[in-house]
Amino acid sequence: MRLLLAEDEKELVDALVVILKHNHYSVDSVDNGEDALYYLENQDYDGAILDIMMPKMDGLTVLKTIREEGIKVPVIMLTAKAEIDDRVLGLDLGADDYLPKPFSTKELLARIRAMTRRKDEQVDNLLKLGNITLDRSTFELSSPTSSLRLANKEFQMLEMLMSNHNV
Repeated sequence: MRLLLAEDEKELVDALVVILKHNHYSVDSVDNGEDALYYLENQDYDGAILDIMMPKMDGLTVLKTIREEGIKVPVIMLTAKAEIDDRVLGLDLGADDYLPKPFSTKELLARIRAMTRRKDEQVDNLLKLGNITLDRSTFELSSPTSSLRLANKEFQMLEMLMSNHNV
């Protein structure tokens, strides 16, 4: 599973990247809203975690923009703004979930699993090309004679190549 993490607190980003990678997620991280929007418009993600208060462009503007462009990637808003009106606004703009800071790592991971489960219902986790299959949930590459678990970067490269083989 490939996630985009958009958060401007460096220490939090570093910790979350380690935790997410340890839990078998492939993670790209950015520290501002403009980069988050660029990545979401130009890459294929299974989910995104957006902070609301970021430099250059806030997370709500990023969310509103991608929804207007028809990008349906599941999004968790991760923010210090925990007022009910803030949550309602984020959800009404198209967020799939809202998690106020401070948060429990276990809860974040559970919400990511729930978010990606809903996406899994819409998109097949198996990417097939010829006689090879790439399992997006386990990072496993299979052929009729063998299978191999790929590292994050290897998985990302092969997923990109297999997804765009006709280009």
